[in-house]
Amino acid sequence: MLGVSIHARGNEVRLEGEADPVALARRVLEELYKLIEAGKGVHTADVRHVIRMLSDTPEVQLADVYENVLRGVRGVIRAKNLAQRSYVDLIRKHDVTFAVGPAGTGKTYLAMAMAVGALHHKEISRIILTRPAVEAGERLGFLPGDLAEKVDPYMRPLYDALRDMMDVEKAARLVERGTIEVAPLAFMRGRTLNDSFVILDEAQNTTGEQMKMFLTRLGENSKAVITGDVTQIDLPSGTESGLIEATRVLDGVRGIGFMRFQPSDVVRHPLVQSIIRAYDRAAAGADRANAGADRAAAGGRGASARASAGEGDGADG
Repeated sequence: MLGVSIHARGNEVRLEGEADPVALARRVLEELYKLIEAGKGVHTADVRHVIRMLSDTPEVQLADVYENVLRGVRGVIRAKNLAQRSYVDLIRKHDVTFAVGPAGTGKTYLAMAMAVGALHHKEISRIILTRPAVEAGERLGFLPGDLAEKVDPYMRPLYDALRDMMDVEKAARLVERGTIEVAPLAFMRGRTLNDSFVILDEAQNTTGEQMKMFLTRLGENSKAVITGDVTQIDLPSGTESGLIEATRVLDGVRGIGFMRFQPSDVVRHPLVQSIIRAYDRAAAGADRANAGADRAAAGGRGASARASAGEGDGADG
C-alpha cells in the first residue's frame, strides 16, 4: 500500500523507499507496537485501517481511536477507524443518534455493543432491537409458518450480532425474560420505551409515519440509535424513506446526533469498498445518461414545436 520495502532481521526492521512513505511506514509500525504493548490484539485488517488513518490524519493517536467498547465472547469489540470512534462518542453524548452509510461500516454492530455494555453496567434495564419487516419482493403474509416463524428471518442478523457479544445461553435467557427484545417495528406501536437502549436497524425501509411512530416511543432514561443505508431502499416506488425524511426534518434538533459514514469507512473485506464504489460510479453514470436523454428529448420536442410553428406561419402567409 505504501510502496516501501520492509526487511526484518531479529528484532530489527529496515525500511527502504522514498522519504515520505518510509516516514509513514515507521509511524504505522510504532503505533502498532504501542497497541500490542497495551495488550490489544493486532490483525491484518488492523494494519490496513492504521495505514489509512495515519495517511488521512497524521496527528491521530491510535490509543484514543482503539478504545475498547465491549469485551464480547469472540474478543474485544472496539472502534476500528476515526469514523467509528466518532460514532461511539455520538451515541454516548446523545439520546438519539442516526447512523447513515454503506454496509460494512459497523453501524448496527457498534450500536449493539454499546447497548450490551450499557446493560452490563446497569445503565438501562433492557435492550430492544427492531427493524421493519420489508424486503424486496416479499410480504410476511406470503411466507410459511406462524407469525414468529415469518418474522424470524428478518431478525436473524440482529441475533447473529448479539451472539458475538454474549454467551448464547445467556442471550437466550435474556430474550426469554424480555430483557432483550428482538421484534419487528410494527410491534413498537402504542408503547412507551422507558429505561431502554433501542436500536432501529434497516431504517431506510421505514415510511415517514413509521419513523415518527418509532421516535415518539422513547421514554425516560432511554437511548435510541437508528441505522440505515439509503442506497438500499426496498420501499414501493414513489414512497419516501422515513430515514431520509428524518435526517432532513430533525437536522439541528438538540439532543440528536448524526453520523454519516462514507465508503472509505467500510471495515469488512477490502473488496467491499471497491464494490460499493463501483456501484456508486455505475449509478452516477446512469444518472448522467438519463439526464442527457432528457435534454435530448426536450431539444427534440423544442425543434418539433418550432418546425410546426414555422409551417403554420407559411400557411397563413
